[in-house]
Amino acid sequence: MSDSHPDNTPQPRAHQPSVAPGQVDRMLRRRFLQIGGAGFLGLTLPRLLRAEGASAGSGPAKSVIFLYQFGGPSHLDTFDMKPDAAEGIRGPLSSIPSVVPGMPVCEHLPEMAKVMDKVTLIRSMHHTMKNHNSASYYALTGHAPPVDDIRLRDSDELFPAYGSIVDRFSPNTDGMPTFVAYPHVIRDGAITPGQRATFLGKAHDPLLVTEDPNDPNFALPELSLPDTLDVGRLQNRRALQQIVNQQARLLDYSATARGIDAYYEKALSMLNSKRVRDAFDLSAEPDSVRDRYGRSEYGQSCLLARRLVESGVRFVNVYFSSSIGGQSKTSGGWDTHGFNNTRMYPIIKARHLPITDQTLPTLLNDLDERGLLDETLVVWMGEFGRTPKINANISRDHWPQCYTVLLAGGGVKRGFVYGESDRNGTYPAVDMVRPDDLAATMFSLLGIDPETEIRDPLDRPFPIAAGRPVTGVFA
Repeated sequence: MSDSHPDNTPQPRAHQPSVAPGQVDRMLRRRFLQIGGAGFLGLTLPRLLRAEGASAGSGPAKSVIFLYQFGGPSHLDTFDMKPDAAEGIRGPLSSIPSVVPGMPVCEHLPEMAKVMDKVTLIRSMHHTMKNHNSASYYALTGHAPPVDDIRLRDSDELFPAYGSIVDRFSPNTDGMPTFVAYPHVIRDGAITPGQRATFLGKAHDPLLVTEDPNDPNFALPELSLPDTLDVGRLQNRRALQQIVNQQARLLDYSATARGIDAYYEKALSMLNSKRVRDAFDLSAEPDSVRDRYGRSEYGQSCLLARRLVESGVRFVNVYFSSSIGGQSKTSGGWDTHGFNNTRMYPIIKARHLPITDQTLPTLLNDLDERGLLDETLVVWMGEFGRTPKINANISRDHWPQCYTVLLAGGGVKRGFVYGESDRNGTYPAVDMVRPDDLAATMFSLLGIDPETEIRDPLDRPFPIAAGRPVTGVFA
């Protein structure tokens, strides 16, 4: 199976939508509001704005923390080990018992072993997409891609991210963003589809933060006014804009243009929101807490996720890495085939498993101790698993036919296994679950009907999730 590696492929330009009716008003606003650090805010205003008229969901989960393990972790070397399989399948890592009988984990996950009574494992995930971008799009949206191809590109015709769906049908109305994503825009050569709102419109894009939360200077300049500009002066400039806008409406009198004023007023309120700034202020956390999560990009990203859901953010995407990785012990994702004389097991033992064993149990314990776990659904997953048969490089290749997803909190059972793989972890033996079903499960737990319809650019109706909720995992 081939891989597209970012270091060997020219970086594509970010998606640039064409100017459409209704955007003239927005452009004029940007031209007349030049307020220093808010320049980046101008690019992200639509991401902070909610749809009108949708009521909040009433499910057991108020929020979702979606921990995306780009590259595809091996189910056989984490949470579905096969110690009794043949040598070429079971691998060199041993399993250890956890606090739940029948839920062993990898020997390099000793802290996870202590918290397995907080999680549900789905060991029967299945699809057929073997390329990272295709499989990741499926994982990030719950909709199968039109083609399984490494050349699959991000476009407005593809389905929106989960968080964008939540932002459309169950938005926050209290000034907090609904959907936040960080610290990367992930890509395998091309930008991976499924990270934004696509045809739902940019108003439902995530608040995207591409800074390292572990950086001592981590902050949100796009949500901060320059020292020389106070809100009063900003409002005076707003009066000037209103005059300009009266002329702009002669150019474009669409519903979109008429709605910009309400969006803009909300963004101004968020710009001056102490609550938003405080949610992103990791310096407010005690050093002992930050140390427990790990002083790494991913560790501090998980801590930030806890702060965000604690402040009311509905959906948080945390990306383990910007790339699929595969050859480095210090960076990159879980794509550990064993290229160029590298080997899978030294890499995941040095990087992936230790980071996971520090951050994931710390996050679950922290949420539980704060009384947040029952209302926060944590999802830990990649785009696929790894081949049962170890390859010639003593590594494993892509395997979407069977893999494991970990869920915790938010209305799912504790200390529970749903589904089962066959004796070699090759295919689901019982209760097969597709990404479509996992999407329906998440939406149901958030109190959003999975059969709710959205319409694509051709005005065709589609349910937000094509599968059925996996009710067997519900608490």
